[in-house]
Amino acid sequence: MDTSSASPKKAPAPVLPLSDRVQEALAITKRGVDELLVESEFAQKLARSEQSGVPLRVKLGLDPTAPDLHLGHTVVLNKMRQLQDLGHQVIFLIGDFTSMIGDPSGRNVTRPPLTREQVEENAMTYFKQASLVLDPSRTEIRYNSEWCDPLGARGMIQLASRYTVARMMERDDFSKRFKSGTPIAVHEFLYPLMQGYDSVALKADLELGGTDQKFNLLVGRELQKDYDQEQQCILTMPLLEGLDGVDKMSKSKNNYIGITEPGNTMFAKLMSISDVMMWRYYELLSFRSLAELAQLKQEVADGKNPRDAKVALAQEIVARFHSQQAAEEALADFVNRSKGGIPDDVPEVALSGAPVGIAQLLKQAGLCPSTSEAMRMVDQGGVRLDGTVISDKAVKIEAGTFVLQVGKRKFARVTLSA
Repeated sequence: MDTSSASPKKAPAPVLPLSDRVQEALAITKRGVDELLVESEFAQKLARSEQSGVPLRVKLGLDPTAPDLHLGHTVVLNKMRQLQDLGHQVIFLIGDFTSMIGDPSGRNVTRPPLTREQVEENAMTYFKQASLVLDPSRTEIRYNSEWCDPLGARGMIQLASRYTVARMMERDDFSKRFKSGTPIAVHEFLYPLMQGYDSVALKADLELGGTDQKFNLLVGRELQKDYDQEQQCILTMPLLEGLDGVDKMSKSKNNYIGITEPGNTMFAKLMSISDVMMWRYYELLSFRSLAELAQLKQEVADGKNPRDAKVALAQEIVARFHSQQAAEEALADFVNRSKGGIPDDVPEVALSGAPVGIAQLLKQAGLCPSTSEAMRMVDQGGVRLDGTVISDKAVKIEAGTFVLQVGKRKFARVTLSA
């Protein structure tokens, strides 16, 4: 793309009335979002799309910095799928160029850039997992190196001339780092510029991102205006709370549900969330219509057991990432566990040293991180051997094969030899 020229300015488009279909599409788009800027502009984009039959171009740019996704990552992908099902063209943009700069969003230190080899390896896994949410046959996959590499030094300088340092310092993380004396590398200023230039190159109508991406998304709007393009609208999605219902979902906090975890594990974790948090998960993760969700809420308000609604949510999520059969099997396994039964997918562990103390055995079997934690679980009545509660912390286990259980979800079939 030639960064030195701009297309002629267009006359303002006429204001179109909003049909029932457009209003419904707008309601679906707004479901669960943090912000939609500017809503009136987006409504007009929807109306023109309906009138012309030309789908909107909906962009989601993701840097493949890590290959594994959890349900928190899928919140934005779910919104993309909803827009895809409304008939719009979704663009899954892999930031292979910007990954080598490093996104400074929300960081108080410079992020190390990735090598091209790391980016390419992560990108392959990332899209494969994202395709569990998006319809890959209706997804346009692009790499921003397509237009960023050809820019060269001259093009980068021309692009940088379109934004001021003062505006860059409006970013909260840049401002905080500057005030605290924490270094800001010059190349970090290039990241929001390059992300914004992606919107110019793709002529995006709507760009999605997390709440921490708002500044970068707005840069895209401003650059499109500078290139005499119709400005994209931006849509930010909230961060999904984890299983504890407090902190955002994170592997480091161990409050996550991985999208490649076994179906039984996913189902049990979803059943562990609170009844209040269940509706948050429905809003951000479910593909049920707004009408279906409203009916479900009303049924619970009228006295239906919220556990039934939670089961329906867990089955929907497991079926999406595995299969309907896996969802049915996960439900049966959960019911079996609830009755004190042993699940089907118990890991096999071979150990030696019998007889061995119960606390040491639990640690060696990987069911407790330490012997002190194991003893605490025994004190709380949370340890079973072949279904029988172990209450004596001093008991020693003889050689044999048996099933150990800690809490509701941790099991191991142990073969213990002398």
